[in-house]
Amino acid sequence: MKIYEYYRDAANISLNGSIAALLPASLIVFGNISFINNQKIMLLTIPFFVYSFLSFQLYLFRREQSITIARNMSSTNNTVNSFFNANQLLVFFMNTQSPNLLFYFPNGYLAGSIEKYQRNVYVLYNCEKEAIGYFKVNGRKVVTVDVYSPCRSYLGCLEIKKLTWNKNKKELLDGAGRYLGAVEGSSIYMDEEVINKKNQQVGRLRRGWMPLEWSPLFPNPNTPVLSLQGLKSERDKLLGLSFLIHEFFVER
Repeated sequence: MKIYEYYRDAANISLNGSIAALLPASLIVFGNISFINNQKIMLLTIPFFVYSFLSFQLYLFRREQSITIARNMSSTNNTVNSFFNANQLLVFFMNTQSPNLLFYFPNGYLAGSIEKYQRNVYVLYNCEKEAIGYFKVNGRKVVTVDVYSPCRSYLGCLEIKKLTWNKNKKELLDGAGRYLGAVEGSSIYMDEEVINKKNQQVGRLRRGWMPLEWSPLFPNPNTPVLSLQGLKSERDKLLGLSFLIHEFFVER
């Protein structure tokens, strides 16, 4: 999936919402005309018509974005890299009936996705839809996001302890339970840092800092950008990605 297809699908979701909102409005109008004949009843249709109108405008806006992005992509480098070779990825959360997280290379091509596989289990796929990592959420008071390789071998976990109502302690542990680093961030806006045991930043997810040169393909300047420059091995990157499970699928 290329990024313009994402915006096209988002446009279609808005169109479906616009059409769906007309159904209860139509039932109210039909029922009132056929049986009740009370003009005040017609006021109940206003919220549905307003929602339908706004959703249709959003559909037109996103469709135009999709067309513009597709045109811009025709002049970009179409090289598709490996997910684990990427230093920076753009992140899109699809809050649908089956929520999933999409990752895109800066050239607009899909890098991979995280999808729910079964209860509390999430799978990281590459652009070829091959499973390249697994995550499992456990616990309540102390939450862990266990990380597994493609062959299901245990690599370590992200351990999350509740300190206050708005603050958590997040530590990365290896397969033997040894401390590897921590995840620190703001409770107000999206800015999460992966810190290694030498107190060096090796990964980051933040909103509002997208490079301007990416805007022809990613028109929303608040698109979250995931940086992974300091995470070298596939194991380290899988462990570094574990906080995304908590950020998008647990806390939300």
